[in-house]
Amino acid sequence: MTMTNRGRRLCEASGVSRRDALKIGARGIALGLAGAVSPLPPLFGAASKAVAATPGKILVVFEWFGGYDGLSTFVPYSNDALYRHRPNLGVREADVLKVDEHFGFQKSMLGMHRLWNDGNVAVIHGAGYDQPSFSHFTSASYWHTGAPNSGEEYGWYGRTADALDPSGTPNYLVNISATQSLAVRARQHVPVVFDQPSAFTRAVFHPQQSFVDHLGTGQEARTSAHKFLLDVNRSARDASALVSQAWDNYNRTRNPDLRLLDLDKVVALIENDFPARLYYVRLQGSLFDTHVNQESPHNRQVQYCSDAVWAFFEEMKRLGKQDEVAVFIHSEFGRRVPENTNLGTDHGTANVSFVVGGGVQGGQYSTPPSLTELVHGDNLQHTVDFRRVYASLIEEFLGHPDSEKVLGEKMKTLGLFA
Repeated sequence: MTMTNRGRRLCEASGVSRRDALKIGARGIALGLAGAVSPLPPLFGAASKAVAATPGKILVVFEWFGGYDGLSTFVPYSNDALYRHRPNLGVREADVLKVDEHFGFQKSMLGMHRLWNDGNVAVIHGAGYDQPSFSHFTSASYWHTGAPNSGEEYGWYGRTADALDPSGTPNYLVNISATQSLAVRARQHVPVVFDQPSAFTRAVFHPQQSFVDHLGTGQEARTSAHKFLLDVNRSARDASALVSQAWDNYNRTRNPDLRLLDLDKVVALIENDFPARLYYVRLQGSLFDTHVNQESPHNRQVQYCSDAVWAFFEEMKRLGKQDEVAVFIHSEFGRRVPENTNLGTDHGTANVSFVVGGGVQGGQYSTPPSLTELVHGDNLQHTVDFRRVYASLIEEFLGHPDSEKVLGEKMKTLGLFA
């Protein structure tokens, strides 16, 4: 019997439909990575009805890791300083999909341009933070925690889950990745983390495999780190049957012509009423760290990502959920303003970010950074603290009245949503 068939028969034997199982999650399903099963609890069906009666907005964070070049993504084509700094790499006016007399998307970003024309894209100029780091991993950790230069233990997205749902409802927070992001680490929630939904696999080093295999054998937590591993493993066991079933269902309804990158896994769970309200997807196989010969790989990568976001919202339209779902797109930093001698760009500071969705008030937000008054060695001075975007998503979209409880200080929202 396959894992999928075991999960299906288990639900049917318990008097719970597969759709209800996906709505509540399966804290009671002990479906291990090897496939062992225990019965569903009697309260499973009642709990599923309770969750289904309180629907909410769904936020997807799509992290374009690697440091994409905002100046070659949302191009200030009317600014002569761009071409003085980048005589070879500056995207020319003829290669821009214009949105006004000053800015436009790089020409390969047809998907994002379509969404802009529909009024569904907010562009946030100059997002960054004080005392910027030029390390991919350090700067990413600041964005992940929402607490630059602080050493915060929990992620901003995990803290958001705790604020929205203090009871720690199972399967509320999903991280599509081979490894768990710091952004989703929470006090009350154990995120569902997976890479391949059919196999429900995540990456581990070979010497770790025997220990991971032993985690589901009834161990008691000995340390906080051990408890973390046990919690993550339990979450994987509990969610694996539901994720696998949702993926099988989606493979019967999906449009094979849509190129979704890892956003297809989010579509599968949303279509099948998985209870998550928060999804975190980090770009895998990124081509954005463009120190050498930037033009071709960068343009190809923004095309893939732009097409994926457009395709994702085509799927949301099919499901009638385009106004209930928003996507936030960011990177850990932008690129330095001048091109380097290798026809690439080096690690930078402030960057453009995007919020996409049917409920977004489309347009441009914040002040574009100056291309002549550079800081920190030929870099852009940020014009908006990125945590103001987080505050806007938490308060304006997700409906939590006090983002200060998540972010640790009061941040003025941007008015991204009607």
